[in-house]
Amino acid sequence: MGLLERMRKEWFMFGIVLAIAGAKLEPSVGMNGGPLKPEITVTYIAVAIIFFNSGLSLKTEELTSALMHIKLHLFIQIFTLAFFPATIWLFLQLLSITPINGWLLKGLQTVGCMPPPVSSAVILTKAVGGNEAAAIFNSAFGSFLGIVITPLLLLLFLGSSSSVPFTSIFSQLFMTVVVPLIIGQIVRRYIKDWLERKKPPFGAVSSSVLLMIIYTTFCDTFSNPNIDLDKFSLIVIVFIIFSIQLSFMLLTFIFSTRSNSGFTPADTVAIIFCSTHKSLTLEREKLSSQIS
Repeated sequence: MGLLERMRKEWFMFGIVLAIAGAKLEPSVGMNGGPLKPEITVTYIAVAIIFFNSGLSLKTEELTSALMHIKLHLFIQIFTLAFFPATIWLFLQLLSITPINGWLLKGLQTVGCMPPPVSSAVILTKAVGGNEAAAIFNSAFGSFLGIVITPLLLLLFLGSSSSVPFTSIFSQLFMTVVVPLIIGQIVRRYIKDWLERKKPPFGAVSSSVLLMIIYTTFCDTFSNPNIDLDKFSLIVIVFIIFSIQLSFMLLTFIFSTRSNSGFTPADTVAIIFCSTHKSLTLEREKLSSQIS
């Protein structure tokens, strides 16, 4: 397989590398307040495009069927909002006696308390043929739950109180997730035959939007000149995050593929991505409020 053919087939992976490299070279372009205005284009427009795209591509019966899959929803929400943060807390008790930077450990616990991602879990589930409808429901439902549960988890595990702009986040989620999904479903009714005949590249559109989210996230990271961390702590924490991610993905795979689990292979894909990934978009909004 030639290089160009490989790049065409694995364009998303190459896109991630280019997005991170571009963010490193000129972070001011995609940082908050920069020319791309990610606080608007990503937080609102990009997420709305993803869910409009999903509403357009999914059959109404698939969404209805996913809504009734209570066992799957309970598994994902309990894992991501209870098991995940509790396990991280236990693990950090061991790491607290090491020389790893304490703020990095607190950051890891904070991320562990976040709800499922609004967009990336849906895109990744769709990309590998998983239960996209279930991923949509759990991403949206988990984000709404996170408005209430995440501050309580932060208080429990970090002893920090947080003031969350409930109305602002709720309205943002409703306008960027629920409304675009409904509009996509309505539009689908009128162009259903055309969609089935032409089969537009819905997956490629959503993946491209995710690359934009990744790019602007790294722009924000690289644009912060005040990050003063020792290399040891940084390297170790990256290894820890990688290990935790793989371990949790393996754990959810094992539990969801048992003979008596009642989950299909497509359900397993949704479970893996929704249970083990944490919010990128909402995290900014929630942590922008003062945590004292």
